[in-house]
Amino acid sequence: MIEALQFDFMRNALLAGLLVSIACGIIGTFVVLNRIVFISGGIAHAAYGGVGLGYFFGFSPILGAVGFSLLAALGMGLVQRHTRQRADTLIGVLWALGMATGIILIDLTPGYKADLLSYLFGSILAVPTGDLWLMLGLDLVIVALVALLYKELLALSFDETYATVANVPVGALSLLLIGLIALTVVMLMRVVGLILLIALLTIPAAIAGQFVRDMRAMMLLAGGLGMLFTTLGLWLSYTLNLTSGATIILVSAVAFLLSLGLRAFTSRSVRATGEFGA
Repeated sequence: MIEALQFDFMRNALLAGLLVSIACGIIGTFVVLNRIVFISGGIAHAAYGGVGLGYFFGFSPILGAVGFSLLAALGMGLVQRHTRQRADTLIGVLWALGMATGIILIDLTPGYKADLLSYLFGSILAVPTGDLWLMLGLDLVIVALVALLYKELLALSFDETYATVANVPVGALSLLLIGLIALTVVMLMRVVGLILLIALLTIPAAIAGQFVRDMRAMMLLAGGLGMLFTTLGLWLSYTLNLTSGATIILVSAVAFLLSLGLRAFTSRSVRATGEFGA
C-alpha cells in the first residue's frame, strides 16, 4: 500500500475514503438508531434522477444529484411522518420514480456517457481533487450541525415522545436529519456507488452499536471502522486487482459477520460465567 501512495489517484482515493468515513460515522449512527435504512436506500436510488438531469441539461451530475436527493429526502421524510399507512410503499414508489427518471433522461441525452457506471458502482480511484474539497465542506457542515443540535438529535433518536413533550421541534429535526442523509449519499456515490452505498452508511454504525451505547462513542467508533474498512479495501483491491468499491463493501460485510459472532460468543461466555458463579 505504501508504494501505491506514490500515485496521485491512490492518495486521492485514500483521502476520499477517510472523509466519507467521517460522514458515515455520524450520519450512519442516526440511520441505525432511528431505523430509517429504507428511507436512506430510497434517497440513494432517487439521487440517480439528479444524475440524469445533469446529463440532460448539461450541468454537473453531482450538483444534480445533490438537488434531486434533497428533494427526494424532503418528500420521503414528509411521507414517513404524515402517512400512517403504506408509507413504505409510497417511499418505494419515489425510489423507483427517481431511478426511472434518471435512466430515461440519460437515454434522451445524445452522446456517449463514459463515466455513467461510476455513479452506480462507484469510482473511488477516479475522485478528483475538487471532489475532495466538496467532501471536506460537507463533513464540516455535518459536524457543525450535529454538534450544535446534539441534545435535540439525541432526544429524537432515543425517545421521540419525550422530545415532543420537551418542545423539541421533532418534525423540523427529522427533515434536517434526512437532508443530511441526502448529502452523505452524494458523498458516498463517488466512492462506492448508489447500489452499494447503503452498506457503507450502515455497517460501521451497526457494528459500533453492538459494543457501545453512548451515541458519541458510537459515532467515533463507526467513523474509525469506516476508515479501517476503506483503507483495507483499497489495499486489497490494489493488491488483488479487484474493483475498489465492491472490495470495501465486502470487507465491511465480513467485519459485520465477525462482530455478530464475537458478540454471540461474548454473551454465551458471560452467561456461562454467571451460571458457574451462582
